[in-house]
Amino acid sequence: MGRVAVSVADLSRSLAYYQEHIGLQVLEREGETAVLGVAQRPLLVLQEQPGARPSHRAAGLYHFAILLPSRLDLARTLYHFIQAQTPLVGASDHGVSEALYLTDPDGHGIEIYRDRPRAEWPYVGDDLRMVTEPFDAEGVLAELSPETAVWQPLPPGTTMGHVHLHVGHLAPAMAFYHDVLGFDVIMQMGESAGFLSFGGYHHHLGLNTWAGVGAPPAAPDKARLLWYEIMAPEETAVADLADRLTEKGVAFTQNGRALHLQDPSANHLVIQAS
Repeated sequence: MGRVAVSVADLSRSLAYYQEHIGLQVLEREGETAVLGVAQRPLLVLQEQPGARPSHRAAGLYHFAILLPSRLDLARTLYHFIQAQTPLVGASDHGVSEALYLTDPDGHGIEIYRDRPRAEWPYVGDDLRMVTEPFDAEGVLAELSPETAVWQPLPPGTTMGHVHLHVGHLAPAMAFYHDVLGFDVIMQMGESAGFLSFGGYHHHLGLNTWAGVGAPPAAPDKARLLWYEIMAPEETAVADLADRLTEKGVAFTQNGRALHLQDPSANHLVIQAS
């Protein structure tokens, strides 16, 4: 997964939050737009839209998920949240990962997590079974020593682990990402949520109808998801996908080496070679 772009009401307020609380670094800033990331890897694009208010009961972003390299990094981040009194909205052990959940000043959901080694992931037969269990805060914080309990920006190796979207209807969204884009279906929770990935990962993409079945796209005056990015392994994969989209009658535009299209809930995605 690549960058995630969102609109925000006050760019200065958002930059302060993402730098001081989350630990991202400003990589570029021009006018009303800023790019944040880690070690020159861009992860988040903020576009100021004065007066934008949080979006509710609409398709769009549920959360973007920042993947840390280790449990120690998660411990350091949690300790910083405690010291800075950063509000959390949740914390869970998913079997495959340990995750902290936050909401930024514009209502955008954020997950910060670390993966367990794949050998420890819970399977039932050949099926991966993610769970939601209590977060072991005591065990995570026990990773720290006086030398490592020092706040610093998020470490090199931090990536955009996955993106989780609100969609209006699950079935067409799952079909689009599986049948058209070629994601593997990893797990589905009835008609309310599904998880898809490439390469056997637990999920690069989450889809849910928790904002309401039939939820419309977020209104243009709301703080909302503008687009998110999927990184293909090579340019030939992008060209092959363009042919596939044409064959299936899926509308898209091409800007240089990037494909721009929308899923059935009008979530805008950009696909380009990494």
